Amino acid sequence: MERTYRVVVAKPGLDGHDRGAKVIARTLRDAGFEVVYTGLHQTPEQIVQAVIQEDADALGLSLLSGAHNVLVPRILDLLKKAGRDDVLLLVGGIIPDADIASLEAAGVARIFTPGASLDEIGSWLEAALDSREVLH
Repeated sequence: MERTYRVVVAKPGLDGHDRGAKVIARTLRDAGFEVVYTGLHQTPEQIVQAVIQEDADALGLSLLSGAHNVLVPRILDLLKKAGRDDVLLLVGGIIPDADIASLEAAGVARIFTPGASLDEIGSWLEAALDSREVLH
């Protein structure tokens, strides 16, 4: 890692299952990231506020509820309005293949669906953030 990166991990919406988000947060922490987990039932506004307050480099959203086509664009819009569209956004969870292209076109850097390994997620995030550091 070029430096210690700060990542906010969030569970937007009404989805009450956060085991995966907690596993990701712990894995990233153990890999050397500074991780802030926001907890369950976060609104898009609360999530973006956490990104701003924590001066996050990346935002990881865990979505299992099927509301990704509503919540993710809203969060991206709020990040842009807050001047934080530089935050690297990754999404994990139950995302149908048919929705991946539109989410990526909207600004999601990477989508991890069930079966992605923890090593793959951490390695990808580190490489993506390192490459951005080199550009700045």
